[in-house]
Parts: sequence; structure tokens; C-alpha cells
Amino acid sequence: MRVEYRYTYQTTPEELWSILNDPDVLKRRLPGCKRLEEVGEGKYTSELGLDVGPVKGTFTGEVEVRDPHPPQEYKLHVKGSGKPGGIDALAQIRLEQQDGNTILICSADAHVTGIMASVGQRIMGGVAKLLLGQFFKGVDQEIKRAQS
Repeated sequence: MRVEYRYTYQTTPEELWSILNDPDVLKRRLPGCKRLEEVGEGKYTSELGLDVGPVKGTFTGEVEVRDPHPPQEYKLHVKGSGKPGGIDALAQIRLEQQDGNTILICSADAHVTGIMASVGQRIMGGVAKLLLGQFFKGVDQEIKRAQS
């Protein structure tokens, strides 16, 4: 399954990079985040409780930041499982400055199993975009809070 998402922030790439790499922000803004613990440089274990469409249940997993090039891009590897199935995803995150704003571009390839795979790519793509939208809007609120 392939997912693409873009979001425009009224901030610099440096400020956005800092917020996206703050574990406290991630804990507050990841949809359903119950636990996020750093276990190494750019490596985390997590627990998410989700209830979106066919994706219901608790997921445990690992998140790893790969190939960081501050403040332009990094890769994010996410691997997790729960009652609804499993996910193994690799996302490319790019930050591009344009007209005083920063555009975040997320391109992800995900392999899902279990119930999540059985409901189909179209439905799971919609769920993924909904969750990404919630996260990126939450990050926008964090930026506005930091700027005030």
C-alpha cells in the first residue's frame, strides 16, 4: 500500500524539524499514543490504541529514524502488530521551504497483514491518511503554541 501526504506549515524547516523530533510532542500528537519510549538514538518502542474504521485495538511496535539530514529529510521505519494485524512501513519525510512556509511531504510504502489487509488497500489508505492528517494538524498546533 502506498500513501502520499502533504501539509503546509507557517514556520521554518529548522523549527518544524525540531518539533517533529521531540519525543514529548510525538507522545502528545500521535493518534492513540499510550506509550513512546526512546531505546536508542532515533529508536523508540511504542504502544498505540486505535479505533478508526476496521483498525481497532492496541498495537505495539518499533519506530526508527533512518538517514536523517537535518532539516531537509529523513526516513521513518515503523513496524508493529496487534489484534487487527501487523504493519511494516517505510516513510520518506521531506521538508521544503516555499514562500516563507515549510511544506512537509510524506511518501510511505506499507505492508499490512491480518484484518487490515483483508479490508483492502483503498479503505486502509483512507484510514492511513486520516491518521496522518490528525498527526500533522496536531504538529501545527504545537508550532502555533511554541510561536505564541
